[in-house]
This record gives sequence, C-alpha cells and structure tokens, in this order.
Amino acid sequence: MELYLFRHGIAQEREVGIKDEDRHLTKEGRQKTEKVAQRLFKLGLKFDLVVTSPLVRARQTAEILVTTGLSAQLEESTHLAPGGNLSSWLVYWLEPKNYSQNTQLALVGHEPDLSSWAEILLWGDVKGCLVLKKAGMIGIKLPEIGSIVGGSQMFWLTPPKYLL
Repeated sequence: MELYLFRHGIAQEREVGIKDEDRHLTKEGRQKTEKVAQRLFKLGLKFDLVVTSPLVRARQTAEILVTTGLSAQLEESTHLAPGGNLSSWLVYWLEPKNYSQNTQLALVGHEPDLSSWAEILLWGDVKGCLVLKKAGMIGIKLPEIGSIVGGSQMFWLTPPKYLL
C-alpha cells in the first residue's frame, strides 16, 4: 500500500472565540492547496481514497484534493484529529478487507502527528527529524510482508514550494 500523508493548508490563526476545530483555510491557504493539488494531478497521482481529520481546515483540504480529481472518495476519521492514535488506525486499516497491496491512500491531518506517524512507520520511533509543511506531503510504501512499523519506505517528501 502507498500511504500519502498530506498536511492541511494554511488556516486561520488561533483566536479567542474560534475553536481550534472550527478554524478554516485562509484565502491564501485555499489557493496554495488548490495549486498543489492541480500539480499532483498533472503528475498523474491518484488516490483510491482520501481520509481526513474531522477538523474544518483538514476537511476543506481533503475536499480540494477530491474536487481536483485526485480521488473520487472521501472519508472522515477521528484517528486523524490532533493527538490521533497510529496504532488504532493501523489495526483497522491493515485488515485485508480494508485495503489491497495496490491501494493508494491519502491521509489529511495535522502536525506534529503526521510527521510522527511517518517516523514510526519508517524507523519504528519518533526522532523529530521530519517536518511536514502546510499543504506538503510525505509518501510511504508499506511492506507486503514483515513489520510495517519501522519497515516502511519513504518515496516522497515534498514541501509545497516545489509543486507551485
């Protein structure tokens, strides 16, 4: 399975009176995310499914990926909310009925969780080495056999500036 970890675009600043989960993408965040998605589409990237955090800014980012043509399916998962649990998500998704080895899955979420998840899948531990920029993406190939945690391979790490 190819797993694409995609961070939400630029969102409203934290303000008194606005709940964190209700923060929207800014105009700049929406435009930048749309340009990144269009570039990924032109590169021929397609996802079988986009799974998003339930927070507004992540949901809006995921909707941009879908409307750009990168996927026809969108699903929400609380595992992708800030502080989500990788182990719980893996137990659900790695059951054979949920994916095939050829699945290309995009997860839209938040930092530092996405980078931490990537590091766990790659090295088995969080090292604090990876940083995923807003509207950036990490691609990870999960192994067909053997340990997924610490046994996966990174094939894509793209800050948005390289796609604009």
